[in-house]
Amino acid sequence: QVQLVESGGGEVQAGGSLRLSCAASGRTISLNAMGWFRQAPGKEREFVAGLNFSGRSTNYADSVKGRFTISRDNAKNTVYLQMNNLKPEDTAVYHCAAVRSPLTGPRTTTEEYADWGQGTQVTVSS
Repeated sequence: QVQLVESGGGEVQAGGSLRLSCAASGRTISLNAMGWFRQAPGKEREFVAGLNFSGRSTNYADSVKGRFTISRDNAKNTVYLQMNNLKPEDTAVYHCAAVRSPLTGPRTTTEEYADWGQGTQVTVSS
């Protein structure tokens, strides 16, 4: 089982940027598609962005397209989420996750992910 630890969250004003990191340990994630999800208070966890094992194929929620960029560095066993032009509605706890099956494309549903990090809080003030 892989351990995932997110970092880089914080509080920013609307229009600002943050870069989240997800460091994996315990095993390599280089064969797994990875994703970022977020959960705001009182709401269900929702898909934000995903990428395949190589990083060449990505998928984004409509709400973040053009503002967020997911990437990975397999040599560092780490996945990133660059968030630009942040909006108050982006406020949530952000979780990274590893897809259950190896060598797949990006996945958008929580059921397809087997390993989850504890999350990092992102707060965007207006």
